[in-house]
Amino acid sequence: MYISNITIENYRSFKSIKVDFHEGINLLIGQNNAGKSNLLRAMAIIFDGSAKKQLTVDDFNNDILLDDLKKAPPKIVIAVSLSQSENENLMGDELVTVSNWLTTLEEPYQAKIQYEFFLPNSERERYLNKVCSLDSREKIWDLIKSDFIRMYINKIWVGNPENQVVVDGENLSKFDFQFLDAIRDVERDMFSGKNTLLKNVIDFFMDYEIKSDNSITVEKQKEQIQMRRDEFSSTAQDLILKLQTRLKRGNKEILSYANEIGASFDKAEPSFEGKITESEIYSILQLIVKQETGMTIPISHNGLGYNNLIFMSLLLAKMQVDSDGKYLGSNAKVFPILAIEEPEAHLHPTMQYQFVDFLKTNIKSNKVKQVFITSHSTHISAATTLDDIICFYKNNGNIQVAYPGKAFTFKDDKGKKIVQNKSKKYVQRFFDATKSNMLFAEKIILVEGIAEQLLLPVFFEYLNKSLEKSHVAVINVGGKYFEHFLYLFDSNNEYTINRKVACITDLDPARRKKSDNENQNKYKTCYPYEYNSSIDEFEYMYNELMNKYGKGKHENILSFVQPEKYGKTLEYQLVLENPLSRIMITESIANSKELNDLMNLFENNETLSKLMNRLSSSDENTRIIESLKRADASWSEDDKKKALLASRYLNSVGKGENALELASALKDNLELKDKVGYQKFVVPLYIADAIEWVCD
Repeated sequence: MYISNITIENYRSFKSIKVDFHEGINLLIGQNNAGKSNLLRAMAIIFDGSAKKQLTVDDFNNDILLDDLKKAPPKIVIAVSLSQSENENLMGDELVTVSNWLTTLEEPYQAKIQYEFFLPNSERERYLNKVCSLDSREKIWDLIKSDFIRMYINKIWVGNPENQVVVDGENLSKFDFQFLDAIRDVERDMFSGKNTLLKNVIDFFMDYEIKSDNSITVEKQKEQIQMRRDEFSSTAQDLILKLQTRLKRGNKEILSYANEIGASFDKAEPSFEGKITESEIYSILQLIVKQETGMTIPISHNGLGYNNLIFMSLLLAKMQVDSDGKYLGSNAKVFPILAIEEPEAHLHPTMQYQFVDFLKTNIKSNKVKQVFITSHSTHISAATTLDDIICFYKNNGNIQVAYPGKAFTFKDDKGKKIVQNKSKKYVQRFFDATKSNMLFAEKIILVEGIAEQLLLPVFFEYLNKSLEKSHVAVINVGGKYFEHFLYLFDSNNEYTINRKVACITDLDPARRKKSDNENQNKYKTCYPYEYNSSIDEFEYMYNELMNKYGKGKHENILSFVQPEKYGKTLEYQLVLENPLSRIMITESIANSKELNDLMNLFENNETLSKLMNRLSSSDENTRIIESLKRADASWSEDDKKKALLASRYLNSVGKGENALELASALKDNLELKDKVGYQKFVVPLYIADAIEWVCD
């Protein structure tokens, strides 16, 4: 059995929402105030016996319309559906526990439990009479708070809620809902055996080598454990006798005061005796950290992160205790649920990965049935599978839910189900902490490589925009692999995250020699001015992978590329649009003197011929010169000079190192704006368009 979904109406941030779950880990991610914590609290209202069932006016959703408030008193509904697990034993305790909750009898069975917080029908007419003349929601809420909230009642129904069958408290108590909220003091709860949690765990795991020995009968186990208890009792009594012997003389002195004040009478006098039980000894046990050197330190001296992990391990141990039928009999829990808010609060990224593995191990060993985690950590999202992730986000002020693992399954135009397993596996494989940031961002720019990733934040500043304030994430997909990731955001399909996504890609003109055997001659990159210049000898192509996301073709995804006639790559375009910018010539760049000379010649308005003459002797430079000479008449001399500069620059840069240096140089230059030494820099138009669009 597992919790398959929850439906919430009018509770806190939720006006109306349904969220689907699956067995194992359910990771709830998303921006602040998107409802993640409120969802866990809604579950706690039903399953946590210590949670308050009687709510307040502040627990109602504030977006209930005025007309709706006038038609009927507001009501909070939280409904949880449970479904049969794939390999569930139908003769087990789980089905017995929810047998009265069933809404579907055939396999897989479905069960339902529903909490309602509402105004009784006896008060309904009085409510309607009082609100009919009120003209604002604020006045109605004030009225509810002053006159009606104390009249509200809560009920928990099971099965079909229309039948109003009240839940049996004994069955509900079989659910063990453990909730660790974001603000927790785990050290306070686990210092010593005085704490109930630690005491219960110690008691259960005492003599565990006997309790877990399946080679002997239960009766034999009890016999061996009783022998140990008798031995402990005998040893403890010896200790007490030794204490009494050591107190013999002192006891007379202590009791002499009692005699003097008349406390001894009727031939009776005070004395001392005692008895020690095992559970009383637990209180003197304290958790410590034992180091490899043999040194020990108190748990209070440990780091918060480690203490959180230790506390969670104790909590899971307690859940194992509470679900052990041999130990607790009919009082044992049958469905342990662990809910954790923001586990990353005290955990280093490496420990976050270990934390997720730790939970997976405990799920496999059935120490917990389902785990619900809220998180803002890209490390935790990267450590889980796409199927584990449930993404909360706001769209036009409304909370929406997306399921990244399901985004690769959709229907085509004819209604046929399509599953893009290849793309799903690709995204899962390369979904590291950096790339998983796309699930948290409000707006996204996908880029091909490290150069764009390093330079985009600086380009934002040159356009007087802030990457952070615009809530934009720049994600490097490591090549022309946009399509794999775009399944997560395609608003035409179910389960996706409806976010603005700009894809910045290179035009990459290419050509190949015409041949009967096309497989032998692959396309090779060419310069823009070579494109279609020798159509008898070559076949040509542009990068058309992102054409389907061109302007006006998709609701929330748009591709941006260099102009067809003049474009090639980012590095080429940088110099094409900044032919006089010496900032472009960084320390690591090759041919720096030659590039400087070429820029000087261009600045002095020298002829194309002079720029060609300055090129060093090489096969590639000869190709550039000859190709520019053959370029068609639509290429002006100025176009050709810029193209020569851009081509030479492109052949002189190394992608990563140069981009890092260029980003730094551009940043330094920006600090000189309106001062002496500032150099004008133009963000390539196609990138500027992408930034403007995504920030709009």
